[in-house]
Amino acid sequence: MSDNHFIPASGATTPATGSDQIKPVEQIIYFDCYSGISGDMTLGALLDCGVDLASLQDLLKKLNLSGYSLGSEKVTRGGIAGTRALVQLEDNSPVERHLSDILKIIDRSDLPRPVCQNSSAVFRCLAEAEAAVHGIAVEKVHFHEVGALDAIIDIVGTCAALYLLKVDRIYCSPLPASRGEIISAHGRLPLPAPATLELLTKRQVPIEGRDSNYEMVTPTGAAIVTALADSFGPWTNFNIESVGYGAGTIDPGHPNYLRLLYGHVQIPETGYEDKIIVIEANIDDLNPEIYGYLMERLFAAGALDVYFTPIQMKKNRPGIQLTILSAPDRQKLLQQIVFAETTTLGLRVTTTRKVMRVRKTKPVQTAWGQVRVKYTPALGDNYPLQYSPEYEDCQSIAEQSGLPMKEVYRLAEYHFRKEYLQE
Repeated sequence: MSDNHFIPASGATTPATGSDQIKPVEQIIYFDCYSGISGDMTLGALLDCGVDLASLQDLLKKLNLSGYSLGSEKVTRGGIAGTRALVQLEDNSPVERHLSDILKIIDRSDLPRPVCQNSSAVFRCLAEAEAAVHGIAVEKVHFHEVGALDAIIDIVGTCAALYLLKVDRIYCSPLPASRGEIISAHGRLPLPAPATLELLTKRQVPIEGRDSNYEMVTPTGAAIVTALADSFGPWTNFNIESVGYGAGTIDPGHPNYLRLLYGHVQIPETGYEDKIIVIEANIDDLNPEIYGYLMERLFAAGALDVYFTPIQMKKNRPGIQLTILSAPDRQKLLQQIVFAETTTLGLRVTTTRKVMRVRKTKPVQTAWGQVRVKYTPALGDNYPLQYSPEYEDCQSIAEQSGLPMKEVYRLAEYHFRKEYLQE
């Protein structure tokens, strides 16, 4: 498995019931985009997959936005039943918003942290794509279609629905690429839309040419999967629990749906192995102030880990060995960032395997608030219990209460041990 932008709901993996052995599972969702993807198709497919509409409506109230209503309707396309998400607006006047405007709406909401983080990641991907297409700075990008309230509900609603399903990992099929033109706020644009193509290029998404004269993959749909999906390709082995069909706005006479396959995989009790890429470079002529920014960019692009090791190079010059751990599908993007941001002219790239124990998250309640504790369950003498409170939660409590950080850690560890031993 590999890290990505997608932040799963806290504590999504749970032990199987009726057993003394902990058998965690990982909830998987696969985007089968055989007929394309858009924001409303994604939201409709998630509702069709089993997300309760009332629960989603209640969660979206925490966005603290008015002027819309979210509903759904059952439809039939090509003999297959599915769900269409309906976002009704009280005012259809066009709205232009900058990225900062949308991020403020999300940041000031009362939505759960994973929903905020995932929603913000999707909008950032969109802004970066639009900036690249128009040759302007990200902060100057005006969102037209995707700045409208219904598009905000599509994206935030999608992330909220994934949260309600407790999804741990997202996979996606190759995306269909149609030919033709579309009318947008910028006039006539070729298909795939330039912003869509920029998103797919940045993530190196495989595409499949289709003989179609309508927009099969919208910028919103592309941003959702490129920001949140772990990888693109054929579906992996997992146990399917439900299937959802989300209808698109266009009815071309065939089953124009986004199909979602939702299920789980069983994680071995002792952990798992996975293939990773190690990218390295020795650097002795880079301004030291740049390293912090470089690390931030690499992590934002999906690096699993980034670290710097002091070394002595030729002519006894002090240098830094840059090491990046990457999932295979992020390798090219991370390499591009290193070449753009550093002075190195070459990289060492090796493939290796990492062995990891099962990791879970348990929230514990203190007098000052909740702290999430990451832990690996005990499985015999060779696999002892390991646990660690989340730094950000402890930092927040320390700032609010005035307690030393080390005391907050001790309190969280005490409550965790107390609750864990009682289970």
